[in-house]
Amino acid sequence: MTNVEPPTYVPAHGLLRGRTAVITAAAGAGIGGATARRFLEEGARVLISDAHTRRLKEHEARLAGEFGADAVTATACDVTDEDQVRALFDTAVRLHGRLDVVVNNAGLGGTSDLVDMTDEQWSKVLDVTLNGTFRCTRAALRHMRETGGGVIVNNASVVGWRAQAGQAHYAAAKAGVMALTRCAAVEAAGYGVRVNAVSPSLAMHPHLAKVTTPELLAELTEREALGRYAEPWEVANVIVFLASGYSSYLTGEVVSVSNQHP
Repeated sequence: MTNVEPPTYVPAHGLLRGRTAVITAAAGAGIGGATARRFLEEGARVLISDAHTRRLKEHEARLAGEFGADAVTATACDVTDEDQVRALFDTAVRLHGRLDVVVNNAGLGGTSDLVDMTDEQWSKVLDVTLNGTFRCTRAALRHMRETGGGVIVNNASVVGWRAQAGQAHYAAAKAGVMALTRCAAVEAAGYGVRVNAVSPSLAMHPHLAKVTTPELLAELTEREALGRYAEPWEVANVIVFLASGYSSYLTGEVVSVSNQHP
């Protein structure tokens, strides 16, 4: 196996200058938080959202201190609540006048063998991960249809392709996100909206370390051809690409951010 050190952080190139974006589940140190930072570095105005209000406000304050209060705002949103989802996107349009990019990052995992999994465990993961992406995509498309353009990027996962013990609910939800992405792209193409997804394999962040055993993390890392996990900003870079004009002919695709073939 090849062990390659993480690359140097990539400088910004103004790829999203002048665009407005909504990013869900963006208050933590994972992919959502990294995406918010990358979008701001690339010149976007960003509305970050999360169900954890205190953490959300703390992250907003940090980003505002670096990029300015005009560049970043925050609105709490539980993606399982339709009223909160509608309010989130209405707020984005009210603040910025339009909606250019949406990153649906909210998701919920867990580990349980199917034979022991409860209906509540199954339903909770699907409601956040799949239904939440559906609600946000629907709300975004209703606004984007009126303005005639936009980009949606959904966060899927390689477990939507690959089997992994204990992940039946999460894998089913992420496979659903992939199918939702493709269908939404076909429907939205007529009014100039592109819909794609990223499918990360293993992006390390503090929350993942808390909910995953060291043994499983070591096993998953061993499977990666580069011999390491991804940094969250490496996944965020692909999301920036999908949100930018560089991917103008790309829609309905699920881009694997992985060292392995799915």
